Amino acid sequence: MQVTRSQMLQFLCLLFCASFIETRYTPDWASLDSRPLPEWYDEVKFGIFVHWGVFSVPAFGSEWFWWNWKGAENPAYVQFMSKNYPPGFSYADFAPDFHAQFFDPDQWADIFEASGAKYVVLTSKHHEGFTNWGSPNSWNWNSVDTGPHRDLVADLGAAIRKRSLHYGLYSSLYEWFNPLYLSDKQSGFKTQEFVERKVMPELHNLVNRYKPDLIWSDGDWEAPDTYWNSTGFLAWLYNDSPVKDVVVTNDRWGAGCYCKHGGYYNCADKYTPEQPPKHKWEKCQSVDTLSWGYRRNIKLSDLMDLPTIIKDMVYVVALGGNYLLNVGPTADGTIAPVFEERLRGIGAWMKVNGEAIYATKPWRVQAENATVPVWYTSKHSTVYAIFTSNPMQTTFMLSAPKTSYNTVVTLLGNPEPLKWAPLETSGFIVVLPDLPFSPAEAWTLKLDKVA
Repeated sequence: MQVTRSQMLQFLCLLFCASFIETRYTPDWASLDSRPLPEWYDEVKFGIFVHWGVFSVPAFGSEWFWWNWKGAENPAYVQFMSKNYPPGFSYADFAPDFHAQFFDPDQWADIFEASGAKYVVLTSKHHEGFTNWGSPNSWNWNSVDTGPHRDLVADLGAAIRKRSLHYGLYSSLYEWFNPLYLSDKQSGFKTQEFVERKVMPELHNLVNRYKPDLIWSDGDWEAPDTYWNSTGFLAWLYNDSPVKDVVVTNDRWGAGCYCKHGGYYNCADKYTPEQPPKHKWEKCQSVDTLSWGYRRNIKLSDLMDLPTIIKDMVYVVALGGNYLLNVGPTADGTIAPVFEERLRGIGAWMKVNGEAIYATKPWRVQAENATVPVWYTSKHSTVYAIFTSNPMQTTFMLSAPKTSYNTVVTLLGNPEPLKWAPLETSGFIVVLPDLPFSPAEAWTLKLDKVA
């Protein structure tokens, strides 16, 4: 059949016009899950999580202080209150002491930037319901009406974005003791007063006011996504919100959504898969292994040391994940020196080894048990072998890479090519230089032109 010039022009016009028609997502998981994840998220790899709120005032046990005290009636928390506070003292009485008088958002942003992190996620509201901005739906239980008397979400966001870092916001869907939520819960979640009057207005307010690059949803597990109206919100977020083209979301949008629906997957706190998941994922981890919020009763033995953090991050990136590392600031707005020391230590390691982390992809082999543990990442035609312990010998053998005459092996931080020789079937043996001192106890071999 002969195609006329007019028919060809019509066909080309249809193709041209179709390319400019926006994809519209419908409020169902089949449609929402088809949305491509914005590219920036997979490229950045490493972020900082910040848990900060009224729970930072008692700073005892964990950020679940209120629940452990009044919900679970944990004896340790009940005893702490009876010993240190007068009878009748309520959790709301902590809020005026959430002063944040030393909070310097630029100082925080400097620390986060120095860590090598490329995104920061702040708790805008935890399960206690206190909002770190002047939410019109949280009268007198927010950081503008009481406590700091300032918009913490806005102040940190401005400082973060001045440094070209991505800014994300954590928001809990549920609130432990909100009467509206408890009433909906008592009805078996057949009513949605809490969602309609509190959750959805606040989420829309956060997005429209602060335009976050990422929304880290939490507190969803007691009720289905239909109660939370999650698909309706996400359809608006992806179609019509001011961040529709860049925003990234996680998978905590209702009971049963973990590892199934949403943007990238968290699956569980401190998620540690053994094989690379088939979907983009993130591991959230805390420097304080026992709490996400700041604790005055913290012990040095409770903290992850720098080598442990680097090993954890390298493993996550090798398996295709992002690493979101948490610190908990104090109620007066400072980041404890021990947390700052960890973050700056990560940054020092990243200055040398960051090219093996940022914008990398999982290789065909994620790890091998050489003389010491080795993790692989890749970028285009380059493979990186990160070893997380000093081999303590002059030669080092890797069996997974397949070399050629054009293969070049270098140690990141040392531009001189290293001498190497192929093994019989696969792999090679390389002569190592004197390894530079590394507080992180991790070094990277850069392998160009291997298969």
